[in-house]
Amino acid sequence: MMTGVIVSILALVMLGAVAAWFWTARQHSERLQQRFGPEYERTVARSGDQGTAEKTLQAREERVEKLDIQPLTPAEQSRFADAWRSAQAQFVDDPPGAIRQADRLVGEAMQARGYPTGNFEQQAADISVDHPEVVSNYRAAHAIAGRQEHGEASTVDLRQALLHYRDLFDELLGSAPATGAVPTEARP
Repeated sequence: MMTGVIVSILALVMLGAVAAWFWTARQHSERLQQRFGPEYERTVARSGDQGTAEKTLQAREERVEKLDIQPLTPAEQSRFADAWRSAQAQFVDDPPGAIRQADRLVGEAMQARGYPTGNFEQQAADISVDHPEVVSNYRAAHAIAGRQEHGEASTVDLRQALLHYRDLFDELLGSAPATGAVPTEARP
């Protein structure tokens, strides 16, 4: 009789431990889904496995926590906003040049904030931690810029790239968007 009670208690304890483990894992997944938004789904789809994707996202968080990410000073914000307006104005006469300048400005703003630069995939992964809603725009802009370098992007594509870069740029500036409108046409 006593053995049966002990076995029942052990079974309940084990069942409770399993339930607690599942609850904790679910909470962890939900936290990552909320933090990374669409980037969570992209990472799961890319890895083909939720557990692997979650380990990847967790590693990104840990990496970025070690970085010294700082907001831009008001002077830096102003300087970058002025440079951005110049890139947008350049779009009218030289869309490819404007895209190159936009890409460069995004990289400079990232570096000024404390993000490492150099490897695009690592930059996108790092940005995804603090700016998950716009990292897909960054990837799209980068892809269009790459197509442009091979002569495979239209002016409409380049305009879209500029809009995508602007989304991340505004986030990096950390202030209300002061970047103005993107020109709709390039001059012949």
